[in-house]
Amino acid sequence: MDTINNDFTNNVIDTASLPKFEEAVLTTLHPAYKKIMYFNVGIVYLMLAIAIGAICYFNEQVHPYIVPAVIVYLLLLIITIVFVNLSFKNRGYAFRTHDVIYKNGVLATTTTIIPYNRVQHVALHEGILSRKFGLAAVEVFTAGGDSSDVKIAGIEKEQAESIKQLLVGKILKQSTPNEE
Repeated sequence: MDTINNDFTNNVIDTASLPKFEEAVLTTLHPAYKKIMYFNVGIVYLMLAIAIGAICYFNEQVHPYIVPAVIVYLLLLIITIVFVNLSFKNRGYAFRTHDVIYKNGVLATTTTIIPYNRVQHVALHEGILSRKFGLAAVEVFTAGGDSSDVKIAGIEKEQAESIKQLLVGKILKQSTPNEE
């Protein structure tokens, strides 16, 4: 005969009293990271300009459309620069007692919160330009995914290494059973 457990409780949680992630003070990215963002945009627009220039040079039928194409190109470049500025300003991160918060986005803001007990792996990356500016990116992986759940780029390398050590320490602490 099955025994019934009468000790089960399922209390209601007062969601108004939960800590609010919006109140966490987010750390902004290093100002040099904006230069890297501009460099990446510059590379894309340079390649686009070369392609448009080649089309205009080799195809005489598009010559009447050169001025409108240049105007559209410049408008897109200006809009992209505005978006890069807004994107940079809207990025931030925080490491709290139990989780990591990362916020980004321009038109739609995304706030990702990863509890430390979900973190499986942490990686530190430095690109060529990032290395020149002394910056790195911290990638946080959770179970069940091929790619990182959060990639925080634009952090000073020493701080990124400290963050990685913090997260690795949290992972090791969780994987080691409490011995008493």
